[in-house]
Amino acid sequence: MRYVNAKDIFPEDVLALIQEYSDGAYIYVPRKAEKRKKWGESTGSKLETRERNAQIYAQYKSGNKVQELATSHFLSEKSIERIITLGRKQEQKE
Repeated sequence: MRYVNAKDIFPEDVLALIQEYSDGAYIYVPRKAEKRKKWGESTGSKLETRERNAQIYAQYKSGNKVQELATSHFLSEKSIERIITLGRKQEQKE
């Protein structure tokens, strides 16, 4: 997210009112609820994580140990166990 100069987007009367309250302070204007994006939607990180987890589960099913997977993917054993549990649940749904 980049900063935008308020004088470039607000009418003068609105800018004057904002200056009354903030007087040069940096403020954050949140998005409207209906325009918010979910985590990972913009960057694709959610999809990357899903693909990585599927790969980890496949490696586990092919015989790799939890400790090996944790080391090779730079995750904790607890995280690997969580991924395996989720993989089993998804597999049961299919």
